[in-house]
Amino acid sequence: MPRILEPPKNVAATQDRQPTLVHHIAVNVARLVMFVAIAVSFSGGWYLAKRGFGRQWRYRVVEELHKRGVEASIGRLTLDPLRGLVAKNVRIFDYKNREKTLARISEVSLDINYAALIHHQPFLNALDIRNAQIALPLKNAEGGINGAQLNDLRAHVYFPPEQIYVSQAEGVFCGVRISATGQLIKRANYQPSPPISEEEWRKRLAILERIVKELQKFNFPGAPPSLQVKFSGDVAEIENARVEATLSADRLQRGNYEMRGLSATAEWSDQHLNITRCEWNDGRGSFAGRADWSRQGNRANFQVRSSLDLKIFLDAFGLGGPLADITFYSPPLVEISGSANLGQDPLRPEIIGHANVASFAYKTLPFSDLAADFSWDGERALLRDVRLGHQTGRLMADLFDGPNDFRLNIDSTISPGAMRALVPPDLEEFLGEWEWQRSPTIHLAIRGQDHNPENWRGDGTITLDRTRLRGASMNGGSTKIHFADGAISCQDFHVVRDEGTGAGNFTYDFKKHEVRVSNIKSSLYPAEAIFWIDPKIWKTVVPYKFRHPPTVTANGVYQFRGGKNTHLEITVDDTNGVDYDFLGKTLPFDRVSARLLFTNDRLQIVDLRGALLSGTVRGNADISLARNDPRFRASVSVDAIDFPHLTDLYYNYKTTHGQLSGTYDFTGLGSDARTMRGRGKVDVTNGNVFAIPIFGPLSGILNLIVPGSGYSIAHKASASFKIGEGIIHTDDFDAAGTFFSMLGHGDIHFLDDKLDFNLRLNMKGPGVLLAPVYKLFEYTGEGSLKKPDWHPKRF
Repeated sequence: MPRILEPPKNVAATQDRQPTLVHHIAVNVARLVMFVAIAVSFSGGWYLAKRGFGRQWRYRVVEELHKRGVEASIGRLTLDPLRGLVAKNVRIFDYKNREKTLARISEVSLDINYAALIHHQPFLNALDIRNAQIALPLKNAEGGINGAQLNDLRAHVYFPPEQIYVSQAEGVFCGVRISATGQLIKRANYQPSPPISEEEWRKRLAILERIVKELQKFNFPGAPPSLQVKFSGDVAEIENARVEATLSADRLQRGNYEMRGLSATAEWSDQHLNITRCEWNDGRGSFAGRADWSRQGNRANFQVRSSLDLKIFLDAFGLGGPLADITFYSPPLVEISGSANLGQDPLRPEIIGHANVASFAYKTLPFSDLAADFSWDGERALLRDVRLGHQTGRLMADLFDGPNDFRLNIDSTISPGAMRALVPPDLEEFLGEWEWQRSPTIHLAIRGQDHNPENWRGDGTITLDRTRLRGASMNGGSTKIHFADGAISCQDFHVVRDEGTGAGNFTYDFKKHEVRVSNIKSSLYPAEAIFWIDPKIWKTVVPYKFRHPPTVTANGVYQFRGGKNTHLEITVDDTNGVDYDFLGKTLPFDRVSARLLFTNDRLQIVDLRGALLSGTVRGNADISLARNDPRFRASVSVDAIDFPHLTDLYYNYKTTHGQLSGTYDFTGLGSDARTMRGRGKVDVTNGNVFAIPIFGPLSGILNLIVPGSGYSIAHKASASFKIGEGIIHTDDFDAAGTFFSMLGHGDIHFLDDKLDFNLRLNMKGPGVLLAPVYKLFEYTGEGSLKKPDWHPKRF
């Protein structure tokens, strides 16, 4: 072939070099583009992770959440390489009012359909929350509540068409592990219900705040309590959603109280809350209850049965005040059922129930058992068939307490002394003065405007067995009792002692601090019975030692605690005799009658009459009863007192003749005879003056002067006298006999057994011949009263 058909060799080499260069350039360009793309991707990812998407993207996500039924705001929208799109600092609002914040969530992962996002279609598939914290918008005086947040929150929320589905949500709130699952319908054309008022919102927040505060007071020594919640409903009618909840816990501790085996179930449906079960135990007893509440009527019903350690339980919740003085030796059994309108102000629940306590103590007073039925409607309380046991007896009672209406019926055989801790202070003091050897039988029907004892009125009866009041015993007694105006009146009382009886009426007035007595008639010993009125009077009465009980009547008022209106009149009439100590000797009165008038710190004895030593005695006295004032004033007159008995009593010197009469007005200080001062006059008739020991030696002197005159009886004597410092002083002693008369003056120290006396003898009959030397017959008596030394004054 021709050579022209052969291609030249240099042309083929050139063609091979051109594709190789293009390929090389293309590879480099591709590498550069890939590097730039990767750099841009990493830079964009870094930017989106650190700085986040702009406001427009956040707005689109918020709008998408709004369409799904979630009202929210997003602080930052970032891109996480592993989790995808992440919304941070999310705030959830009330769907009806964006001004009300429901929760704050740290971050939420968003499952986005990017194709739908680009085509402006619903693009949110799900929300994924991991290890987040939800802070609740609760505030107190300090501006917040510690721990008011849901911690360790894990949740996955799907958004199928027109639905919100929570497959699983878990978190820890105030130490309680909460898990929830359920779904809500959110139709495209739904219309939300009207927003709640600001006041209602505040009420709901207040309830939530209270729940948080109470939960924070619990400790959980074992595993955390578990609350499982299931729900379903419509976003447009969230109040009508259906919710089921189950709460369980092994151990819960609050203060000194520990709950074990807590189990509770509840259901919310059709705006009706039904707590079907709530049970736990505390080692000493158990609790079981159920309740329901209707939102439309705002009315709740409940039933409770408890045998818990009630006192420690109430103390742990700050409600132990009413039981502060009670100690339960065994858990009380309480059954309660009732209802309440929670919208009523003030709250007035309607409650009925029964309580049974096996053994308990009030303060230091032990009781063996207590049982009662009760009811309360917020204004009125009723206790029915109350049965209280004590070692001294039993008490049965019914009580009604309402507005301006108080009623109490009591039948008791319990010793009143055992009930002192249950009564007001004044009545407690009065009951403390009794010693009940056997319990009385008491029936009382009390009425009043309220439960203040000062306003009580009522009637009843009391039957006494053997007992003691202020140390004075009685074998038995009975009385009708009446309550009025803060006073207790005993009408037609009858008291029996070994020596006699007492009857009448008396009133113990706690307001006026006084005892009023009327128509009291007694045949009891006054020194014993006076203790029932006032022990302070005993020292005034005890000197009168009645041989047999006198007849005593009493009327008037006796005040204590400083009262100034005492006016108590007592009459005494005794025909059996009484002994009275006077100047160290006991005077035996054969009969006595008197009227005693007690006034403010004063006793007046009026018209005292008595028979003494075959004669009579009359007198009056005015005695101070003040604490530091023992003064007294008295006036006594005697007539025809048997002189021999008197001298025998005071001087142990017997004679067979004479009668003594006289008067004596005196004052003194208590039983101190040395302080006695007074004036008087005395006459002795048909007597033997020489029977008086101080004048006895004169009979021998007279017999020496005129033989036989010493045996002449000085049948008459008289003298006026005054007494002071234990000394009897007279200036006009005059004694007359058949053959003589004696005129004298001087002092008789009757307390110190001394004599300082001067006598002058005037002779009669044959002794008249000695008249010129009468001055020689003046004598001075000195020495002891029982053995005086009489000697001539002139020698």
